[in-house]
Amino acid sequence: MAELVRVRTEHPEAIAEAAARRTRRPLLGPTGRLMIVAADHPARGALGVGDRPFAMANRADLLERLCLALSRPGVDGVLATADILDDLLLLGALDGKVVIGSMNRGGLQGAAFELDDRFTGHRPEDLTRLHFDAGKLLLRVDYSDPGSLTTLESSARAIDAMAERRLPVFVEPFISRRDDSGRLRNDLSAAAVTRSIAIASGLGGTSAYTWLKLPVTENPDDMARVMETSTLPAVLLGGEVGGSPADQERAYEKWRGALQLPTVRGLVVGRTLLYPADGDVAAAVDTAVGLL
Repeated sequence: MAELVRVRTEHPEAIAEAAARRTRRPLLGPTGRLMIVAADHPARGALGVGDRPFAMANRADLLERLCLALSRPGVDGVLATADILDDLLLLGALDGKVVIGSMNRGGLQGAAFELDDRFTGHRPEDLTRLHFDAGKLLLRVDYSDPGSLTTLESSARAIDAMAERRLPVFVEPFISRRDDSGRLRNDLSAAAVTRSIAIASGLGGTSAYTWLKLPVTENPDDMARVMETSTLPAVLLGGEVGGSPADQERAYEKWRGALQLPTVRGLVVGRTLLYPADGDVAAAVDTAVGLL
């Protein structure tokens, strides 16, 4: 950590230099599958894992977990915000990896403006300048919130800008609503996930470079029907997983079934693999890779 701070203080251009010399690879390898580790949660103030509200707040610990995950066979790359990707560039951990920049992090967890998820992260021009491989945006739509229209429009324009640069963009759509306590909840029913896929698939002037990043439905048996909604390639997200080994095993089982569907091309998982119930990051990552 001291060396990272020293370089950032004395030689900030080292980040751009590291990005320029990074060895790149195609988005998809020989298997046609993707295994991406996600770490863009902190920029939304979402630092908790299970019953640990600040588990992701220790940056040295997070970077160590990420470097370990990226070193495991079958892991294709990482999804993160600029600060984390800059650290990983300086550590030399991104050579030969797929690098996906997180684009909209403005909807802070628990804020009154959480659904106003503005593009405060990577811009399409940043991803191009840094020679990154793709971008990701979160699209939460609340039918009772007129501000969702602004989110839809800004997401569509971001998709257009990415397509102009021939950069893939992973769109993570949800139908969301606030519960009686005011907390934002994502609806994982088959009907809601189906609608979110239909909405996301139609955004922008072309869908040529659009991927979907989707949850497994509440009832995993609904996934086959839900995934018939679009021909866009999709990856599965990890979502909230309980804090016990049994909860972790149930998550693996849900992914295993959905990964058999024809449009599902891989996994993008964060906290479930970086902070597993038994603490063994390597084993959790290896198990997820095995599902592919």
